[in-house]
Amino acid sequence: MKKAIRRPVVAQEVLAQLRLPLAELMRSTLLDTVITAGSLRAIEMLEEQREALCGPKHAQTTERQAYRHGSCAGSLVMGGRRVVLPRPRVRSVEGRELELPAWKHWSDKDPLEQRALAQMILGVSTRGYAGSLERLPVEVPERGKSRSAVSRRFVQGTQKQLAKLLQSDLSHLKLAVLMIDGVHFEDHVVLAALGIDESGNKHVLGLWEGATENARACKGLLEDLVTRGLATDRAMLVVLDGAKALHKAVKDVFASRALIQRCQEHKKRNVADQLPESMRPSVRRAMSEAYESSDAKRGLRLLENLAARLDRDHPGAAASLREGLAETLAVIHLGITGRLRLTLRTTNPIDNIFGSVRRVSRRVKRWRGGRMMLRWCGAALLDASTRFRRIKGHAEMPKLVAALRAYEGTFDQQDAVA
Repeated sequence: MKKAIRRPVVAQEVLAQLRLPLAELMRSTLLDTVITAGSLRAIEMLEEQREALCGPKHAQTTERQAYRHGSCAGSLVMGGRRVVLPRPRVRSVEGRELELPAWKHWSDKDPLEQRALAQMILGVSTRGYAGSLERLPVEVPERGKSRSAVSRRFVQGTQKQLAKLLQSDLSHLKLAVLMIDGVHFEDHVVLAALGIDESGNKHVLGLWEGATENARACKGLLEDLVTRGLATDRAMLVVLDGAKALHKAVKDVFASRALIQRCQEHKKRNVADQLPESMRPSVRRAMSEAYESSDAKRGLRLLENLAARLDRDHPGAAASLREGLAETLAVIHLGITGRLRLTLRTTNPIDNIFGSVRRVSRRVKRWRGGRMMLRWCGAALLDASTRFRRIKGHAEMPKLVAALRAYEGTFDQQDAVA
């Protein structure tokens, strides 16, 4: 049995389908009417531009700069897909094809990429993309909404966003706080850096992919930030989850300028995981009491006493508690209080935006390498950044900045003596 040959859409047929009788338009929905009328107006505008180049149809003129060259079926962007409309053709007197300005503008692919990005971020699958679009009148042929077409546009859009993120200039940012953490995808980890400026505004700074959360990957991320303008000549509070690789990388790049705050929640979790269930609530309460102290020396003494009590029966938990103990109290040493202290004593601000990464990527069944992971992470983080607010306690940021400058001065004096 022979296959039916599909005839190409002819421009005149499209026009005839669009020019519906008034009575038919009245019976259609408002959306159908608006789209049909808009399509006719678009065709009229294209014809007006062609007439401006070629002169009135059939008119004899000696100053002709271009000639009509018929029309063909083309496609323009509308509502997340391409719709088929007749494209008027124009040739210059030298025989070169000329593109009408309106057609060039309306056929731009960027809106398609943006729509695909927006739908995928919301959790629409490539299979369900077509069903998420507004229905067009049956008279308007459409294309570009298949799974493969949507996937291509999403890849192109995320590549552009990732390049923009990884190439952005950081030299204009006056950062007081740097937070670094990683999100895991199968056997890979994507490290992300979040900066908080002196006014309390959050900024996604960069991403780095590695096989594990090791010192080389962490240092690669930090060196990339420095290359793009991140200042290393001023003191900065660096909030980490306690990973040794992150700690080493920060010290290698920032040296004494980095005042490290170890996440108190991670520390409590790490200690509690090495204790029997019955002991965990009381140890957590004891650690919380120390972390809520207004005096760093008192907080340190309470934690050391707790470690001494754990030493005999649970030496592993005691060792975990002592590891980096002073760094869990950095915000207290700086004299930070109130809501700002609650914000900066944990990695919650960056953990929260990782929630967006997990939500956006939950439908991915198969990861095809680190570049794909970076694209999805970049898209999710940039989408989350559009909803960023200043951190809780931002009114106290001047106090933090003053404390960092004072901390910075102690090292300046030591350098002068040396």
